[in-house]
Amino acid sequence: MNFKENFQKEIVPAMMKKFSYKNKLAVPRLMKITVNTGIGRFSDNAQRLDIKKMLEKIVGQKIVERGAKQAIASFKTRQGSIVGYSATLRGKRMQDFFERTVGYAIPRIRDFRGINTKSVDQGGNLSLGFKESLVFPEIIGEDVKTIFGLEVTFVTNAKSREEALELFRLMGVPLIKG
Repeated sequence: MNFKENFQKEIVPAMMKKFSYKNKLAVPRLMKITVNTGIGRFSDNAQRLDIKKMLEKIVGQKIVERGAKQAIASFKTRQGSIVGYSATLRGKRMQDFFERTVGYAIPRIRDFRGINTKSVDQGGNLSLGFKESLVFPEIIGEDVKTIFGLEVTFVTNAKSREEALELFRLMGVPLIKG
């Protein structure tokens, strides 16, 4: 069963029962996923291009270059110089990325015991940090020249933290009490 069918047939009825929503459209849902990475320590242009290509493979779409907002001499950055990459996923790409992250990437993390519930903020968003991008199935270990970390945020339209926690549990995110 794919993401959309699972959401409609299992998650919506369970959420309606638990939080007593009167309408299916009142049930919180995943709105978008943002993926970010910083490239501060990779000063070589070849390494930056390598990171850009790998991140595009992971998210399945073009990514946006992020420039420095201000110059910081100690970090050797100038205003406007590229310090990171980001992508915002919606729709089918978001659903596919969510399935790959929960189904493949998270279980491949070394010494993984679960995601702390403190990772969900008051707005109902779950933020995860991956120390290395090798956990994603699109990255083949032999081809990797640069190992980089990335940050993934699952943005929901939940009105409370409790709604979001239940939504993520029903969606299959391995949450642990923390």
